[in-house]
Amino acid sequence: MSRIGLQSAYMAFTGPQPQVGQQAGPLAGLTVAIKDMFDIAGERVSGGSPAWLDSHAPAKNNSAVVDRLLCAGAEIVGKTICDEFFYSVTGTNHHFGVPINPRAPGCIPGGSSSGSASAASSGSCDLSIGSDTGGSVRVPASLCGVYGIRVSHGRIDLKGAMPMAPSFDACGWFSAVPGVFSRVGQVLLEGFRHEVEPINRFRLATDMLKIADPAVSDLCSGFVEALSGRLNLSESVEIAGRDIDNWRDNFRIVQAFEVWKTFGSFVEQAKPLLGPGIHERMRDAKAITPEAAEEGRNALAAIREKMEALTANNTVLIFPTCPATAPSVQSSPEELNEFRTRTMRMVCAASISGLPQVTLPIGTTSGSPVGLSFLGWRGSDEELLALARSLSRHVGVTS
Repeated sequence: MSRIGLQSAYMAFTGPQPQVGQQAGPLAGLTVAIKDMFDIAGERVSGGSPAWLDSHAPAKNNSAVVDRLLCAGAEIVGKTICDEFFYSVTGTNHHFGVPINPRAPGCIPGGSSSGSASAASSGSCDLSIGSDTGGSVRVPASLCGVYGIRVSHGRIDLKGAMPMAPSFDACGWFSAVPGVFSRVGQVLLEGFRHEVEPINRFRLATDMLKIADPAVSDLCSGFVEALSGRLNLSESVEIAGRDIDNWRDNFRIVQAFEVWKTFGSFVEQAKPLLGPGIHERMRDAKAITPEAAEEGRNALAAIREKMEALTANNTVLIFPTCPATAPSVQSSPEELNEFRTRTMRMVCAASISGLPQVTLPIGTTSGSPVGLSFLGWRGSDEELLALARSLSRHVGVTS
């Protein structure tokens, strides 16, 4: 890992600088960084792959997300590094380097929206845009100590954005400022509602606490306990229990099948040099049969039904965003793979169900950020954003 240098969060522009947003609008005067998968007119996207960058022409038009941001008055200040083909949660790109984790120096930022999280965490932009298929916003938000959201699947138009696994792909964003973080929703969420519904109850996911490191679990439990009156915490619940690895495995199978449908022809024809970990995952993705994918989809359908039931009647689930704080950039491939496996157990529930999840930077343990997640019912993005803002005054616990 040491041969991959720590880098700025940003990719260099290859074409003309994008236009500044309108002078008026809800995001007027705010700067935004864009994950290098969303089209910006005159720019080429890489998707974390130099071969993809070199073989594709500049975009003729902005992606839907970029257009909305510009129309709302935001100024685009850069595009950001991401994991190669978005196929990792570590944020370590073999070709473009590892964006610095400003809140945990010497540690990985998490991925695949690593550069976007790094940029927001460093304060070099007011907000940043990412995507989340299997934790790619939630994980780096937690590791870099910023607010992050994966929206309900389908709430944000992904036209003009590179796909990965369309059944799970969702947009998301980051900010270190809770007011800015919540304000983005009215710009990007389709059919944004200014009036939010009441959250009827919160349920603490004890199975997720158990698989987290003790320091992370204790910090999250303490935060929730301190706000138990405010949160109307009625009961505890197990989200997946002993089935968690089955959830993760079936998600991994279907995701991999779709990843190969998205990138397989390019990988076979262009034969790009794939970084460590990405090469192996692409090889495994190619081997997934349609029969295995269909079996996996059937299993995921049952999981979605369970998640809908767990969040029925305006219920929000609470659990740690990641099982651990950010690993060192010097971690071995085996250590990073173990981190990835453990993390996928926690993030797969929202990915499978398509439900929205917000993560708050509640504090630090041993100097590294810890994120606490709130997962809501389908379409409760506005409620989660309002919740994040209301709880922001309580963040900052250390242990």
